[in-house]
Amino acid sequence: MKNKESLRILHTSDWHLGRVLYGRKRYEEFDRFLQWLVVTIKEEEIDLLLIAGDIFDTTTPSNLAQRLYYEFLSRVFKETDCHNVVITAGNHDSPSLLETSKELLKNFNIQVVGSISEDIHEEIFVLPDKNSGEPAVIVCAVPYLRDKDIRVAKEGEDFVEKDRQQIEGIRQHYADVASLAEKIKTDVEERFSKSIPVIAMGHLFVEGGSTVEGDGVRELYVGSLGQVGCDIFSDIFNYVALGHLHVPQKVHHSEHIRYSGSPLPMGFGEASQVKQVCIVEFSSKGMDVRTLDIPIFRKLRSISGNWFSIVESVAQLKKMDEPIWLEINFVSDEVRGNLVNDLKELVKGSKLEIISVKDVQSLQRLQNQISGEENLEDLDPQLVFSRCLEDKNIPLSQREELQSTYNEVLQALADQDLLAD
Repeated sequence: MKNKESLRILHTSDWHLGRVLYGRKRYEEFDRFLQWLVVTIKEEEIDLLLIAGDIFDTTTPSNLAQRLYYEFLSRVFKETDCHNVVITAGNHDSPSLLETSKELLKNFNIQVVGSISEDIHEEIFVLPDKNSGEPAVIVCAVPYLRDKDIRVAKEGEDFVEKDRQQIEGIRQHYADVASLAEKIKTDVEERFSKSIPVIAMGHLFVEGGSTVEGDGVRELYVGSLGQVGCDIFSDIFNYVALGHLHVPQKVHHSEHIRYSGSPLPMGFGEASQVKQVCIVEFSSKGMDVRTLDIPIFRKLRSISGNWFSIVESVAQLKKMDEPIWLEINFVSDEVRGNLVNDLKELVKGSKLEIISVKDVQSLQRLQNQISGEENLEDLDPQLVFSRCLEDKNIPLSQREELQSTYNEVLQALADQDLLAD
């Protein structure tokens, strides 16, 4: 049980509700995570919940993704003693969509900041102690800063100048927020004769931050990727709750500047990560930060190698007798015309499910066929599939049926957001 005089905060980010992995919907995983989070907030006696951006995976989240979000907030209000929640938008979020419910959520002590406004006061919240009602903490809720928010575009400017202005715009905004927060802090402490902490939130890429291949982290800005030094965070900030990078980490080994990371592995590149939330406690002894591991709600495994090594790896996973999603990267000069069917037979009768298959050598040969002026990502999917059929020497008599099936798959992928609702 925590000290009655202490303040306990839970920092999380990058939920990406609604994210799809190779066409597989993950609502069950998201739901289980949010249920776990409600229980954790209750058991850890959390006073303040901070969600630092990328609540949703797209700016147009499905109805089910939004329902999970609102049901979670409702449960926090009804089932826990967490009396304050602060939510900021990330680069994946729609500021206007998040702020649609802003005024309503205020009635439940939930503050939402989707974008900056002309009045910087709207990003700073003095939150009360639930027992005394006196100010307990100041939160500087800075959302993801979009290009239009932090600079004025000029005709003829190059990328170097654009990048410099973006970095300077971010730096200036945090400086302005810190300056105002310091004034508010001084006033509050003089009136109530006590010291209160100041928390900053942000959704950006700080220099030195770690990412992993396939983690789905999008570039925020052009040029140097909008990476800023951690010196943009004023000494007035006792803790900085960051979002955007999916790997839980300290920034430059700093205890008080942290990324909580994403709660679920967003792709196979994150499959081996231990996912976490950060718990920050302020008391008369100072600040203490610890992390809490998030349970694994669905296992992901990526297998790469020739046919023999894939068979061996699958055999080992079968022994675990657990539901696991697999990504298979077939790396061999051997041509297996029925690779997908062979793999299906390999996992038949088990709890393993193959959701992605890549014939790496064939893809490389296909890439080599593309002229210097072409880019694989820019080619029409039909043309790419046609070239794959040629590379595999598929008989002409079979190509029409395969092409028709492929078209059905493309249509299903295009319709997946509608089906999610």
